[in-house]
Amino acid sequence: MGTIVSFHAHPDDESIGSAGTLARAVAEGHRVVLVFATRGELGEPVPGVLAEGEQLPVRRSAECFESAKIIGAARVEFLGYVDSGMMGEPSNDAPYCFWQAKVEHAAKRLALILEEEEPDVLTVYDDNGGYGHPDHIQVHRVGRRAAELAAVPVVAQGTINRDWMVRGMTGLAKEGGLPDGWEPPNMEAPNFGKPEAEITHRVDAVDYVDKKRASMRAHASQMGPDHFMLSMPEPMFAMGMGTEFYIVDPAPSPAAAPDLFLDLFAPLR
Repeated sequence: MGTIVSFHAHPDDESIGSAGTLARAVAEGHRVVLVFATRGELGEPVPGVLAEGEQLPVRRSAECFESAKIIGAARVEFLGYVDSGMMGEPSNDAPYCFWQAKVEHAAKRLALILEEEEPDVLTVYDDNGGYGHPDHIQVHRVGRRAAELAAVPVVAQGTINRDWMVRGMTGLAKEGGLPDGWEPPNMEAPNFGKPEAEITHRVDAVDYVDKKRASMRAHASQMGPDHFMLSMPEPMFAMGMGTEFYIVDPAPSPAAAPDLFLDLFAPLR
């Protein structure tokens, strides 16, 4: 049995970005640990979803545990920082937010968990945080440094394969497979994901898309039934969300790579 620690900025990030990888890892006998930098205090709740007096970070914390149960994660931890909000917002300047955390200090917090778990793989995000969110960028910085401190053998940077998504949506549009009124995000924006040429590995998680969708639904304070991802028809969801992409740099040699990494992460070329 191997161990994979998956480090995320906010509750629900684990569902969208890596739930397929993590569910597959559990199904294949590995241990999965989720770590969140924040409790998503600045998320926008779905209208009417919170009970009177219910605090959003408390609700989102509970949703993390429900998501973990669906995925099969064995442990959930929070580093204790506060959501920084979207890039350029005044909340980025709050002294206690994750964006303002000193990388070395935050990395030491994460490294304590990594030293306890001795993971084969740590997942973080790419250097732009997938789409430029400051907390996601900070996950990249803090995660890479924590992996150095704890001597984690593989750091896998979760990313969005921009070219894959554009090809898929173009193909569906030509075949009339896009639902009426369904509006995908602007996948050709320069800060959205990474070009395929920069991506090194993928995880085939098509057999686990039901768990991935259920994990996303567990975050009901953020994703209602009409959320653009949850409203995808099943074939579109499987195409768009059933393969998860990573940048592994440096990649370990096959002789030195942990079994968990070799089992799950397939070279893209």
